[in-house]
Amino acid sequence: MKEKFNTIKSTAVPLPDENVDTDQIIPARFLKATTREGFGDNLFRDWRYDSNGQPMVDFVLNNKIYQGKILIAGKNFGCGSSREHAAWALYDYGFRVVVSSFFADIFKNNALNNGLLPIVVNDTFLQSLIHAVNKNPATAITVNLKAQTISFENQSADFEINPYKKSCMINGYDDIDYLLSLREDIKQFELS
Repeated sequence: MKEKFNTIKSTAVPLPDENVDTDQIIPARFLKATTREGFGDNLFRDWRYDSNGQPMVDFVLNNKIYQGKILIAGKNFGCGSSREHAAWALYDYGFRVVVSSFFADIFKNNALNNGLLPIVVNDTFLQSLIHAVNKNPATAITVNLKAQTISFENQSADFEINPYKKSCMINGYDDIDYLLSLREDIKQFELS
């Protein structure tokens, strides 16, 4: 069972770069682990640290004024190879939501399968959100999964999500947990 998701109210980290691929999210050389833990340490590794392992001061994750459970990403986030480790790294780092105007399909599905909510908004809303967070890093953003809304200041947008994945996230289920939750229904069906 995974962490249940209903409503998150959090500040955010803005990363407006477009076409961020999964190798930038988690470089291939860090994919040798057999468990999901520890991937957050290497999230955006080549952007966060120099060749000597020192933090790059101009990268947003190294700027302590930007924190929170929400990553605001540029268009086409999660493109490239289909590595599930990208979703693992984002989740392990502490993100629970990624907002963009477009996600690569495989990344989007990997995120949903791992408790990370990818929210697609239009470009205008995305730019307004990035602007608000850059202007005031303490900007509170509310994501309500049941209502399928994201809001900040005086702006709000609806977002789409597959009903099955929505149910899984609200209940903290993976695919097996979901099937187990239907055990009694399955027994009744077999008896009829």
